[in-house]
Amino acid sequence: QVQLVESGGGLVQAGGSLRLSCAASGRTFSTYAMGWFRQAPGKEREFVAAINWSGGTTYYADSVKGRFTISRDNAKKMVYLQMNSLKPEDTAVYYCAAGPHGSDSYYYTQKEWPTYWGQGTQVTVSS
Repeated sequence: QVQLVESGGGLVQAGGSLRLSCAASGRTFSTYAMGWFRQAPGKEREFVAAINWSGGTTYYADSVKGRFTISRDNAKKMVYLQMNSLKPEDTAVYYCAAGPHGSDSYYYTQKEWPTYWGQGTQVTVSS
């Protein structure tokens, strides 16, 4: 079992930065792939970023590539999402996710791969 708790969301102006954190519990944290998804009002939940167990491989949605960075600290059981150059269209509830590893980037873009989800943290970007 893995429990995930996000923090770090808030209100920021366009062009600003936020850093989301995800604290995980459970002895098997380092064996899971970790990811971030987001859901805007009236829209489907969508993939943002994912990272493999070692942190050596990362995946990003095209919409955030070059602006967002995912990282993890297995010793602390933490996952982070550094978000720079934020845009109003980044406004959403951001969810931390954990699940088995996949073989390619397409796998991580699907909502079905995570086994565990956090409760979400709101990010609002004003124009």
